[in-house]
Amino acid sequence: QVYGTVFHMNQGNPFNLKALVDKWPDFKTVVIRPQEQVRGQGQNECASVFAFAMCPPGPCAQEPRSLEGSRQVKQMQRGSQSSLNEVVQNLAATKFVKVEHTQCILYVMPETARKLLPSLPETKNLPVGYGAPKAINQEMFKLSSMDPTHATLVNKFWHFGGNERSQRFIERCIRAFPTFCLLGPEGTPASWSLMDQTGEIRMGATLPEYRGHGLISHMLAVHTRALDQLGIPVYNHTDKANKIVQKVSHNLHHIAIPHGWNQWNCEPL
Repeated sequence: QVYGTVFHMNQGNPFNLKALVDKWPDFKTVVIRPQEQVRGQGQNECASVFAFAMCPPGPCAQEPRSLEGSRQVKQMQRGSQSSLNEVVQNLAATKFVKVEHTQCILYVMPETARKLLPSLPETKNLPVGYGAPKAINQEMFKLSSMDPTHATLVNKFWHFGGNERSQRFIERCIRAFPTFCLLGPEGTPASWSLMDQTGEIRMGATLPEYRGHGLISHMLAVHTRALDQLGIPVYNHTDKANKIVQKVSHNLHHIAIPHGWNQWNCEPL
């Protein structure tokens, strides 16, 4: 997430984020956060994500100032290093913050893995090319890009959606990043795939009446190839109980990364 976020910061920084390091140039800790002037201005919690990474993860435990301001509600903090959990829990105790840790499966797409993670055994064993998605009825479903007016529909089906702030966040993602959908017979999205400010493919869904047609597999394959062509790193995550997405990811040759995707929801006590 830190890599993906910094990548988009270098491409114009559409979400006005700020990167902090413990020291320069030989840094070991990176924290990505919203600019001070935009924090707490009624934005959706997913626009307020603090992404961080440490190598090794230990030093931050002795330097709580590296997450300065954690007492002021970081609604979400994320990282892809499960070893950070002890660090986060210890830091939260000093700041009187309640922390809930969630771990999911983190998938990196094949071309991104080849470029950024060549030493992983899974990368070395990757078959050539892309995995084939399930064939769809291309007469019924037409590929298109998302429009900000589609945000209402995405907001309705997104797990973190359902309110005005989340809808504004979705609209912002649609305007800022490459997005795709399959238009159904009615001319409106039947399935879609978006990207957020951390560079992660997410908020994807298919309308209930069109599920079982392989649409989400097709959307992931199209979105991944398009981002690869643009040189954008591609990854996503899914719940450990979501066997459907896991099967789709396996068929598309996505690599499950050791230690997974980790999230810490923080609230003041």
